[in-house]
Amino acid sequence: MTGGGSGGEPFPGGRAERFQPERARADFPALSQQVHGRPLAYLDNAATTQMPAAVIDAVAAFGRADRANVHRGVHTLSERATAAYEAARATVQRFINARAAREIVFVRGTTEAINLVAQSFGRAHVGAGDEVLVTAMEHHSNLVPWQMLCAERQARLRVVPITGAGELRVDELEAALGPRTRLLAVAHVANAIGTVNPIAAIVERAHARGVPVLVDGAQAVAHLPIDVQALGCDFYAFSAHKMYGPTGIGALYGRAERLEAMAPFLGGGEMVSTVSLTDGPRWAPLPHKFEAGTPNLEGAIGLAAAIAYLERWDRGAVAAHEQALAAEATARMAALPGVRMIGQAAERAAIVSFVIDGVHPHDVGTILDRHGVAIRAGHHCAQPLLESLGVPATARASFALYNTRQDVDALIEALGAVREVFA
Repeated sequence: MTGGGSGGEPFPGGRAERFQPERARADFPALSQQVHGRPLAYLDNAATTQMPAAVIDAVAAFGRADRANVHRGVHTLSERATAAYEAARATVQRFINARAAREIVFVRGTTEAINLVAQSFGRAHVGAGDEVLVTAMEHHSNLVPWQMLCAERQARLRVVPITGAGELRVDELEAALGPRTRLLAVAHVANAIGTVNPIAAIVERAHARGVPVLVDGAQAVAHLPIDVQALGCDFYAFSAHKMYGPTGIGALYGRAERLEAMAPFLGGGEMVSTVSLTDGPRWAPLPHKFEAGTPNLEGAIGLAAAIAYLERWDRGAVAAHEQALAAEATARMAALPGVRMIGQAAERAAIVSFVIDGVHPHDVGTILDRHGVAIRAGHHCAQPLLESLGVPATARASFALYNTRQDVDALIEALGAVREVFA
């Protein structure tokens, strides 16, 4: 996988350290354990990555010394907590190159971010007879909210098909952009098969027709350089737990002019500047009008620490390492009897999705677990995608910076055991 479609130069240089996989692996406490008497080979990273000690420690340090509510208090702990929380927002802004920190809304994750846009932007712009455009490769999180919105608003959900290799039919996408299209929602990287979409080109085509674009970046942020200004998208959503951070926290980037025009998603404290029984509420300025209630402070601190950890390494070298592992795994798996790869896009993340003739993916995952190898098995919350490729489920191995060739060896050995069981 290259930086193609990411909207900028692949991984701008800095003072990052030379990447050393074994040294990075040692940063992750969970990877030192054994599972069923074997060293853990954790290959379920597209679902959730492990956390390095630096992230765990950052969250713990906040809890030990700085835990207090933000923005409302005048005491020292509250001021420290507020400073750390807003510093985390600034870190996210810089990481994805947003124009301003107010364009970053903290949410529970990609799913909440997309629902926020569906409810706040969608309800204001999508009406009867209008269209929302998605693709056949979307995660349910970037499909179900639009199905719900279209059902409520009596609008039409249009789906752009994919090829047998799992690539988006960009020509059909452009043809589907019509005068009633109110939004295009598209994955940067397909979670089930790893296809990397040419987002900058897609956004350019959509904007030429006056159509705003939301990008599901959940599978991209840990592996691609993200520059939302270069991409040109209107919204970009991602989760911390897929990039070495905590669960329950993520971010929505929205162009300021879009967010300013949107009504809040949730009501309550923090998201108002004033409340009157006679005049009603007045919204707080961006981004706070979208952050009702006490936020996930520990999560924001952990997300910022995860970004710092990612940026510690030469990210170009990390990407090359992940791709090399996926390529080796793919080649060795393809040589095994009865193994068939699902999704063979030219631009693909370090995700290997496969089936074994005569063996259910759940059985594959269970047997691999007995050999200390953690993968994902099922429809990966992408049922329409797998249906379009003619399979109900797959097994999926996905690679991260801490994986090594020993993990690939463990995977291949365990797959041999699967064939022995079902011989």
